[in-house]
Amino acid sequence: MARLAQTSGLSDVQQEILATVREFVDKEIIPNAQELEHADEYPEEIVNGMAQMGLFGLTIPEEFGGLGESLLTYALVVEQIARGWMSVSGVINTHFIVAYMLMRHGTQEQKARFLPRMAAGDLRGAFSMSEPDVGSDVAGIKTKATAGADGSFVLNGQKMWLTNGAKSGIVATLVRDDLGKDAAHKNMTTFLLEKDPGFGETRSGLTIPRKLEKMGYKGVETTEMILDNVSVSADDVLGGPDRRGRGFYQMMDGIEVGRVNVAARACGISLRAFELAVAYAQQRRTFGKQIADHQAISFKLAEMATKVEASHLMMVNAARLKDTGQRNDVEAGMAKLIASEYCAEVTQESFRIHGGYGYSKEYEIERLMREAPFLLIGEGTSEIQKTIISRGLMREYRAG
Repeated sequence: MARLAQTSGLSDVQQEILATVREFVDKEIIPNAQELEHADEYPEEIVNGMAQMGLFGLTIPEEFGGLGESLLTYALVVEQIARGWMSVSGVINTHFIVAYMLMRHGTQEQKARFLPRMAAGDLRGAFSMSEPDVGSDVAGIKTKATAGADGSFVLNGQKMWLTNGAKSGIVATLVRDDLGKDAAHKNMTTFLLEKDPGFGETRSGLTIPRKLEKMGYKGVETTEMILDNVSVSADDVLGGPDRRGRGFYQMMDGIEVGRVNVAARACGISLRAFELAVAYAQQRRTFGKQIADHQAISFKLAEMATKVEASHLMMVNAARLKDTGQRNDVEAGMAKLIASEYCAEVTQESFRIHGGYGYSKEYEIERLMREAPFLLIGEGTSEIQKTIISRGLMREYRAG
């Protein structure tokens, strides 16, 4: 067992799950990731393997067919999967957020309708806030719900950056809902939009036009979603019709656990980048000795390992805090900030250690160099994390 990124206090069940996932990553993901990623091919067999292991229902309660595990267990699983190939962790990330939102905010009928199929992996979840002109400024969304006299709604607008947009069968979607409240975020509602998997018109008025081409994060699809007079009922409001206007709060709760997920992904990539660097540094020889024996390289490895360990510990702390039911917006923001920034730095140093070979597509570090930047912007940029952290600190340390 490697020294880095170990977690104390895990139960026997958690250790068994992680050992199984790590073996799956080493045998099924790492040997195939390069070829699938370069071809931008969806990892169908890998995803089926994850479904068979129950990973789509990892945190879903046993009463709905899941394993009932904690956020910490999920984050550690994501860390291992991202160590193999970050795109694979993306397949289950938005799915996990939607399941979490259903467990926390859904009605009993909504839980019974969706969670068993989600636990089995038969129904995949996607998560939609962003729009072409709106990223971090969620209050500025324009997609709108118009209420009808019979209690139904009609949705119109355009959404952007949906991970699993095509493969999903349910999309948790945030829209404007003009309730006449005094603040924009109080006039937002989350709808659970069911659709057929695939591209094109996947339900009446709902279109998934195409897969967006990306620098990295390949294999898993990222899409737009166009809503043109999509008819939905009050039962499609997350939490039921009484929860109209609560969409912003529900989404932010989901994003909070999503930030732990992104931190875990960054930890996984950092760990893999370090593994590749330390292995290459002992194989490559210059001036009569392995480059690991040169102080310039050994110091790089020491700094990289320290950043890997620090990121992992902060991610674990944020996950454990959320599992206790406490507010963790500051800790999740800190974990996401440091893990994503350190991931970019560790990957860059691994690339430098590889020298010219790092620029070759034959070497794994080339792929990691294109994946790491996504984590600097996913689930909120570093600047957004700093805003969240500073506001939280001001709550706790207000003068006077």
